Amino acid sequence: MRGSASHQRRWASDTVPGRAVVSSASSPGTESNSAEEYVEVTIDLQDDDTIVLRSVEPAPPHVFSIEDGAGAGSETPSSASPSPSIKRSSSNKLRHFSQELKAEAVAKAKQFSQELKAELRRFSWSHGQASRVLSASTSSSAQNGNGFDSALAARALRKQRAQLDRTRSGAQKALRGLRFISNSSKTNGVDAWNEVQSNFNKLAKGGFLYRADFAQCIGMRDSKEFALELFDALSRRRRLKVDKISREELYEYWSQITDQSFDSRLQIFFDMVDKNEDGRIAEEEVKEIIMLSASANKLSRLKEQAEEYAALIMEELDPEGLGYIELWQLETLLLQKDTYLNYSQALSYTSQALSQNLQGLRKKNRIKRMSTEFVYYLQENWRRLWVLSLWILIMIGLFTWKFFQYKHKDAFHVMGYCLLTAKGAAETLKFNMALILLPVCRNTITWLRSTRLGFFVPFDDNINFHKTIAAAIVVGVILHVGNHLACDFPRLISSSENDYHRYLSSSFGKHKPTYWDLVKGAEGITGILMVIFMAIAFILATRWFRRNLIKLPKPFDRLTGFNAFWYSHHLFVIVYILLIVHGILLFLVHKWYLKTTWMYLAVPVLAYAGERTLRFFRSGFSTVRLLKVAIYPGNVLTLQMSRPPQFRYKSGQYMFVQCPAVSPFEWHPFSITSAPGDDYLSVHIRQLGDWTQELKRVFSEACEPPVAGKSGLLRADETTKKSLPKLLIDGPYGAPAQDYRNYDVLLLVGLGIGATPFISILKDLLNNIVKQEEQADSVSDFSRRSDNSVGSNDSNTNRVSPKRKKALKTTNAYFYWVTREQGSFDWFKGVMNEVAELDQRGVIEMHNYLTSVYEEGDARSALITMVQALNHAKNGVDIVSGTRVRTHFARPNWKKVLSKLSSKHCNARIGVFYCGAPVLAKELSKLCYEFNQKGSTKFEFHKEHF
Repeated sequence: MRGSASHQRRWASDTVPGRAVVSSASSPGTESNSAEEYVEVTIDLQDDDTIVLRSVEPAPPHVFSIEDGAGAGSETPSSASPSPSIKRSSSNKLRHFSQELKAEAVAKAKQFSQELKAELRRFSWSHGQASRVLSASTSSSAQNGNGFDSALAARALRKQRAQLDRTRSGAQKALRGLRFISNSSKTNGVDAWNEVQSNFNKLAKGGFLYRADFAQCIGMRDSKEFALELFDALSRRRRLKVDKISREELYEYWSQITDQSFDSRLQIFFDMVDKNEDGRIAEEEVKEIIMLSASANKLSRLKEQAEEYAALIMEELDPEGLGYIELWQLETLLLQKDTYLNYSQALSYTSQALSQNLQGLRKKNRIKRMSTEFVYYLQENWRRLWVLSLWILIMIGLFTWKFFQYKHKDAFHVMGYCLLTAKGAAETLKFNMALILLPVCRNTITWLRSTRLGFFVPFDDNINFHKTIAAAIVVGVILHVGNHLACDFPRLISSSENDYHRYLSSSFGKHKPTYWDLVKGAEGITGILMVIFMAIAFILATRWFRRNLIKLPKPFDRLTGFNAFWYSHHLFVIVYILLIVHGILLFLVHKWYLKTTWMYLAVPVLAYAGERTLRFFRSGFSTVRLLKVAIYPGNVLTLQMSRPPQFRYKSGQYMFVQCPAVSPFEWHPFSITSAPGDDYLSVHIRQLGDWTQELKRVFSEACEPPVAGKSGLLRADETTKKSLPKLLIDGPYGAPAQDYRNYDVLLLVGLGIGATPFISILKDLLNNIVKQEEQADSVSDFSRRSDNSVGSNDSNTNRVSPKRKKALKTTNAYFYWVTREQGSFDWFKGVMNEVAELDQRGVIEMHNYLTSVYEEGDARSALITMVQALNHAKNGVDIVSGTRVRTHFARPNWKKVLSKLSSKHCNARIGVFYCGAPVLAKELSKLCYEFNQKGSTKFEFHKEHF
């Protein structure tokens, strides 16, 4: 396909599927033998069934060569009929279109071609006129030595092309891309103006709204500088320079800001930049608006490079070198937004919605829908359900057994059903106090995950099960202690002497005890102490205390945070000792083999003690040497250390880290960000609590500012003068993400520091890609050598084909990283660039999202989007992340993401791995459920627990 050479040179990524060429004779006013008698028209068949005119270029009248999917061509003689002929491209996108859609597209193209004739004739004439002007101007400039007229003529010609290129559909897309009020605000109807009026009433002084309060009034509190420039631009349009406006003037301003006309919004944006009102934008003015946009979007680095990016825009929009740009050029920049952003579309748009599996979209009756939902619920949760069911049945069985056992004892005649309930609850307490230790035996669980038992037991939910058992213990304690203290003890002391001596004297002695005697005894004291210690540990382990969500005054603030949780949990050592003593000193049981508390606890306590002993010795032997330390923006500390020979792990797993200089007792878990193939270990630690804060401070003292070319705020390595603190590690331990190899396709979603478990997976996938390519090359070389040696007697008998490893099941991976701070991209800049460079087959697709920047389409980020695309097209680097991976703005539309994955990977098993805030986990889990109901693609959701 031929088009404008300059256009192709500047926009090499402008590949639009569904392109056709319309060839038409020129108007009768032109000479028949002129080389410009024919023009070549390039159009796009859009997804919304509209046809967009891309370019109209002069073409030789003798041959038009159009390549089809197989590389064949066709010829059209110069004597062809003046009526247009349309030939559709056989691109991938059109090959997927149904026959019905093809027929409709052809019909629309034919109809459009008839309407295009008149426009083509007018363009042919104007193009000839402009060419003659350009030719005359060029001749004149050659004579006079002045190229100014030639530049003006060239710009006039570009303007004509831009005007012809503007279509209704293009303008509609651009309209969505230049909003002054965010989509999250109420921008339609009376409600929006009512809200502005309400703000006016609160902020107005003497019936006038002052310029300083304009941003807050219209809902731009977070981008005040941008709002002030908008205020000044609107004032200049009224030929006024005011410091305050009335309610009526505010309404006029608001009407212009929310105007649905693209031209109106474009003019306002242009006026914001054109401060001297000369209808032209100079490079200095472009620089100012870039700095303003960068400030509104909290992009401090962009402000520092504003001059460079202003020059980039001028280079693109002012190729004639006149030193200014005009309104139509800014319009062209916005209208071609989709073309600019072609270099990094979210997934492959060629497959978007073309192979959508519509199964399940039909309406079902209520009973069938409920049965389908129930079946899906069972499929997703059968592992959890059978484990929980078994656990509950065991508790019911133990409670019932003890309940009826004590019903036949003499004490029942005095204490009644209170005793039975207390003893039944006590039996479940013994069982749960033993069972609660098993989910935190991390080494055992990591080993069991790799066995066949991992298919039947949801080991990823070990911490949730631990919490569920804790809740059951709370219920058991309330029933046991409550029935003893409030029911059976009072019934005992109020019983008659005859009943006491007949039923209870053998257990409590000849003299009937008082209530205080029962409480102050060994049984009562151990029970009360256990309740107190367990209550402390339980309360400090709740989310409000552990996450510092409760702010207490000093010195009680030490009761919140991870330290309080960690140390209070070690009170259970005392609790278990008291529990054993309490179980031995029972009132109503005297034979040792009937005192079963120690029997319940023996195996779990020994297993847990063995785990802690193993960790103690293994961490001592796993000495590591720090190789590199770096502190990045966003309070992130990166530690790269030597890898012990016996330390073998999988991508997605985590390890515990201890720094004796911070605390000799505390161990904290962190995801491993290095790949199993690396000869080092690395972790990325974000400052979120008191321990991580102190860790960062300790390492900061040993770090120095980086030398040129090195990233990070502070760095240190083995050559640093100051000695680095000692570090101990323990692990590795299993995590949900380590099972990524079981899926055909991966969707990895990380929020902020939650990206860490997936960085190791990306590295591992990349290493596998490189190995497979090297393996393929070696096999290819072997085949060639074998072919060359055919006929020799010894070559074929002695050579053995290189052994090929089992191919990786995962065919594609999609990584979505959502973060609030621009500096966060420094954490994994090297990994992203490495993936972009080495992944030639497109196995890994990465998408960065920066939520501090206003969504794409907001006027506050419109220019940043353009600069971003221009710089990537020219230099191959994203201006926000500093990598080859494009940064999107605001938050992803997760429904769209899953829809495109479902369309692109029909019948695939997609593993959705998430690490981040719980709110998004619920949304992703719900979406996976919805899409599993619709089509053949199956999404399996996993989330990380820390």
